[in-house]
Amino acid sequence: MMRQAERPLIAITCGEPAGVGPELVAQLACETLPARIVAIGDQSLLAERAQMLGLQVAVRAWTPDSAAAPGVLDVLHVPLAATVTPGEVDPANARHVLGILDAAIDGCMAGRFDAMVTAPVHKGVINDAGIAFSGHTEYLAERTATKRVVMMLAGGGLRVALATTHLPLSKVSAALTPELLVETLTILHADLCDKFGIADPRILVAGLNPHAGEGGHMGREEIEIIEPVLESLRAQGMLLIGPLPADTMFTPHQLARGDAVLAMYHDQGLPTLKYASFGGGVNITLGLPIIRTSVDHGTALDLAGTGKADAGSLHAALDCALSMLRARAQHL
Repeated sequence: MMRQAERPLIAITCGEPAGVGPELVAQLACETLPARIVAIGDQSLLAERAQMLGLQVAVRAWTPDSAAAPGVLDVLHVPLAATVTPGEVDPANARHVLGILDAAIDGCMAGRFDAMVTAPVHKGVINDAGIAFSGHTEYLAERTATKRVVMMLAGGGLRVALATTHLPLSKVSAALTPELLVETLTILHADLCDKFGIADPRILVAGLNPHAGEGGHMGREEIEIIEPVLESLRAQGMLLIGPLPADTMFTPHQLARGDAVLAMYHDQGLPTLKYASFGGGVNITLGLPIIRTSVDHGTALDLAGTGKADAGSLHAALDCALSMLRARAQHL
């Protein structure tokens, strides 16, 4: 719960140290923000990256009563394991990246932080270090002991949630069980009410197959799995529209009928969302006991240290977290 209605405390993780995350976080310190922020990362790295970009930022150790003014960045220090060169990832720092996430999660779970906003991590280099890691969403679920979470991206006037996330396309059909769809739609509906302040959310649900299966001629998942789940949840009062053919679901006429979209797999829903909002979109993890938002882009190793990275998505993620905090406070 927000300890200060107007100035909540948001933890912002710096993500992959060789990527653009540290400099995007440092850029925030140059601005007047609607929240207090604490950067979680290596204090020296943040100071070096700010200096590299010519930012007038004073980096200091965070304390619970810190109230930094513009030009000051409060940092909860998580030390690097190896020296960082912008643009060059090093598996030696994988534990550092996870340590940053752990500090933010633990702080939110303990009530020290009101929400967390994450800069991008590099999944490949974490796996190269011998650590099984499929993404922020799954890691947050495991660390908060949450059985099911839902990945949703928002931006460009769209909210797109995913029934499955980081799966090969060949495994999607088998993963779409009635249990998964019931839990996913229940979480999506509940958080649209609780964290977005939508009293009776309308959810557009995509089919899995072309033309939503075309009456079973192009697949039977719609008939055997998706439609029965939607009928059951409609009987409980949910406003669900579908299953809809994904190729026409994102037309203005269809989108006007709903408050959010549920896509069946990652690349069914996110290309349209990212086309509409890239650089200003937000990744949101629904179903958690905490509020977590993130940028919608990757580590941008080619831009690290150049000063050319755009902080628009990080701003949007911060604004979204604050909006969710306000909606939740009103819902309680």
